[in-house]
Formats: sequence, structure tokens, C-alpha cells
Amino acid sequence: MKRRPLIAGNWKMNGSQAANAALASEIAVAAGTHAAELLVCPPAVYIGTVGAALAGSAVQLGAQSLAEQTQPGAFTGEVCGAMLVDVGCRYVIVGHSERRILFGENDAIVAKKVAAALAAGLTPILCVGETLVERDNGLEGAVLRRQLHAVFDACSPAQLAELVIAYEPVWAIGTGRTASPAHAQAVHALIRGEIAVRDAKIADSTRILYGGSVKPDNAAALFSEPDVDGGLIGGASLKSAEFLAIAAAA
Repeated sequence: MKRRPLIAGNWKMNGSQAANAALASEIAVAAGTHAAELLVCPPAVYIGTVGAALAGSAVQLGAQSLAEQTQPGAFTGEVCGAMLVDVGCRYVIVGHSERRILFGENDAIVAKKVAAALAAGLTPILCVGETLVERDNGLEGAVLRRQLHAVFDACSPAQLAELVIAYEPVWAIGTGRTASPAHAQAVHALIRGEIAVRDAKIADSTRILYGGSVKPDNAAALFSEPDVDGGLIGGASLKSAEFLAIAAAA
């Protein structure tokens, strides 16, 4: 089955109202020339501004995280899925390594956030990946399976079919190090195999992205692998020329 590539920009905690609107506009202008689906995920306070800049374009809007709670209430500082939908989001990143490591989001919390996203009608981009220590100790597969199964066990087949998964080796994020295309393919195949245990048809249709220092000069090689369906792009998504070059490679 041919899966449409997805190139998702995770802008993290960067930018300003003017700068992010300009970046979104530059991406929007060129979006129609790319076969890949394009997505940008700005900081929460700029979602409205970026959404306005993307209006009428083919670029999708997403968020970088959401609350595990499904209803509004007394949760100071949190943003629930319904609020993200209300301001035009279609996707939300869940379980990014920075959320896991810096903010203590364990597998159980990530599973609840995936459930909250699905309940709101958002498409979760579930991030999984191992640290350098885990990789060096031969724990890569065990860590990935633990992270995946925590979510899969809480999903119905219909919900499982809604997921996008992003493999982000923690040792490659922002370090300039990148998994080789062969290594990325092996891990993506492992992830697809874990989905196939639940449902082979869903496994064949699920988009699995690579995230870990993707740049214009390595994107084509990574995306040429059969189980790599695009990228979750960090630093390179903050420059429209680089982001669009990566999209062209897909």
C-alpha cells in the first residue's frame, strides 16, 4: 500500500508572533507543489496566528502537546484537545522525548494523552525512541515495544488505525547525529511489525515518521526506505527553505 508521506514541523519553543506568521506564510505558498502532506506545530500561544497565516492552504495545523484531561476544568496551564480543535488543529504530537524526559511524562501518561487526543478528534503523532544508554545496552527493541504497547493496549482497532507514529532516537535529536537509512528502516520495520501483531491491514496503512536531525542533505536517503513515511522535523522546520527542501525529498 502506498502511504502519503507526512512532513511535520515541530517548532518547539521558538519564534514570535510576527516571525512564526511569516514562516507559516512562506510554507503555505509552496505547499501545493509538494506530494507530501505538510504539517506545522507551533508553540500553543501562536497556534491562532499561524492558523490564520495558513488559511486556505494545504498545510495542516497541529499542536506540540495536550492535557490528558478530556474536559475543561481547574487544570492551570493546560490545554485540552477540544480547545486545540477549536483553534483549527488537526494533529497533536504526543510523547515527544522532551516531554518524557524534561516533564516526566511516562508511558501511562502518554497513553492517556493519546486517548484524549483521539476523543477530541485529533490525530496523535505518537513519539517513541531510545536514549543512547539504552541503545548501547541493547535495549532499543525492548524500550520501543514498551512505549508502543502502553498505547496499543489502550486502543481499539479503530483507534489504532488513527495513529501516526514517529521514531525519534533520543541520541539523534538536536545533536547532528542521524540514524543511518538502514538503521532507520530496521527500526521502522520493527514498529510496523508490532502493529501487524494487532492488525496487518492497519500496519500496512500506518504512517511511521523518522525524527532525529533530518536535514535537506540526508532526507532523500532516509525517505527512500520502504517503511519510512516522512519526518518529524525539529530545527530544520524553522527555516522555510530547509523545511520545503525536506518535503521535496519526500
